[in-house]
Amino acid sequence: MGETGRGPLVEVVGCKWSVEVLCAVRRGVRRPGALEWAIPGISTKVLNERLSKLCRLGLLSRTAWPEVPPRVEYDLTEAGMRLCAILDDLAALEAELAADAGAAQEAPTGAGSGTREPSP
Repeated sequence: MGETGRGPLVEVVGCKWSVEVLCAVRRGVRRPGALEWAIPGISTKVLNERLSKLCRLGLLSRTAWPEVPPRVEYDLTEAGMRLCAILDDLAALEAELAADAGAAQEAPTGAGSGTREPSP
């Protein structure tokens, strides 16, 4: 674990750009230039850093062809697919919690709302 007590996967999940890269690759965007276009606001430097880290962690695989100009593509590994499934579960939970919070805010308050004042 890192000095903050967090493991590398927790850091990936907490990194906006890493999650964006994983989601884009899952949608079928595999080439670095296409990823840059598909992820608004990401710089080339940050994209390259995230791709390298995700490959080192075994979440993405990199394939390079000996062509001119060189062609590189990234794909999700089995572990990357598993992490994306976990991210989907987190997104579903977040939506559920937001819906519950919205329902709680819309609930009527005061007399007749099913809440009682505590007895003295």
